Amino acid sequence: MYYSKVNIKYIIHTVSNFLFSKANREFLIFLFFFAVAGVFWLLMALNETYEQELRIPVRYVNIPKMAVLTSEETDTVRVTVSDKGYVLTAYLYGDALHEIQADFKKYASKSNRGIVPTSDLYKMLSSRLAASSKIISVKPDHLSFYYNYGEKKMVPVHWRGAVTPEDLHFISDVQYQPDSVTIYASREKLDSINVIYTETLNYNEIHDTLVVDAQLRKMAGVKIVPEVVRITFLTDVLTEENIEGIPIVGINMPEGKVLRTFPARVGVKFVTGVNTYRRLSPNDFMVVADYNELRQNPAPKCNIYLQEVPDGISRAVLDVKQVDYLIEEQSR
Repeated sequence: MYYSKVNIKYIIHTVSNFLFSKANREFLIFLFFFAVAGVFWLLMALNETYEQELRIPVRYVNIPKMAVLTSEETDTVRVTVSDKGYVLTAYLYGDALHEIQADFKKYASKSNRGIVPTSDLYKMLSSRLAASSKIISVKPDHLSFYYNYGEKKMVPVHWRGAVTPEDLHFISDVQYQPDSVTIYASREKLDSINVIYTETLNYNEIHDTLVVDAQLRKMAGVKIVPEVVRITFLTDVLTEENIEGIPIVGINMPEGKVLRTFPARVGVKFVTGVNTYRRLSPNDFMVVADYNELRQNPAPKCNIYLQEVPDGISRAVLDVKQVDYLIEEQSR
C-alpha cells in the first residue's frame, strides 16, 4: 500500500513537471488563446446571414376511416430560408421543423384528388419559423394527393430490365412471391392497369439461382400493396437432345375414317435445359397430319407438323417432315 501511494505521487509529480515546464506552459497558453479565437470566430460566423435549403416532411392528417390515400402519406417540401447562422443551425438540428401537417378534409375534393396550394404551404411553414426568418422559395410550389374509398383490384407482377445468363445457360423459370399485388386507385386507373412492373433490373452473367427483392414501379395516384416482391430467376444448362416415339395424330378427320401413317411414331430434336429434359416424355409433344390438306392436295406422302411443344423447349425440329399414309374406313 505504501509503495502504491509513492508511485501515484511520483506519477502526479512527473505529469505536473511536464505540463508546467516553461515550453509546455507556453504551448498551453497558445492553445487557450487559439480556442478563445475559435469561439469568437464561430460566434461571428453564426451571426452572419445565410440562405439554407431545408427538407421538411408534410404529413396528411384527419383522414376518414373509409378513405385510402393512393399517393404517399408523407410528401416533402424543399424550402430555402434566409436568417442568421445560429437560427439556421437550430432548424437543421432541432425539432422545430420536424414535420408540418396538412388537413385532409380541408383539401379533399370530389375528384378524388386534393391540392395544397402555395399560399397555404407558406402559412404552414411561416408558423413554424422564427419571426426573423425569410422564406426565399418553396419547391414544389404546391402539393397533390390522391385517394379513394376502398376501390381496389388484384393485378399480376412482371419484371422488366435485362437479366442475362452466362454462355450455355438460360433462364428456365421466373417465380414471383407474391405473383399478384393489390392496387388502390380511381376507377379510371383501375380499369386501365392490367399489370404492375418492377423497377428496372440489370444482372449479367448469372449461372445460378438469382433471388431479387424488387421494388415495384410507382405510379401517380396508385397505391400498391405490397410495394416489394421477391423474384427468383432459375437457370439451367443448355443441351441439345432428342426424343423418339412421338405418335402422329390425324386431325380434322371425318367420322368413320382413320389415318394410319408409316411410321406411326417419329422423333424430334430440340434445345432445352438439363433439368427440363429429365422431365420430358413423348406425350408432352404433339405431331399432327391434317386431313383437310390431304383432301385438297392429294399426294403419295403427307406432311406432318409439330403442333405442341412443352415450355422450356426451343429450336424443336422433326426428324422427318413427310411420311407414307393410308386412310381407312372404319367398319360400323
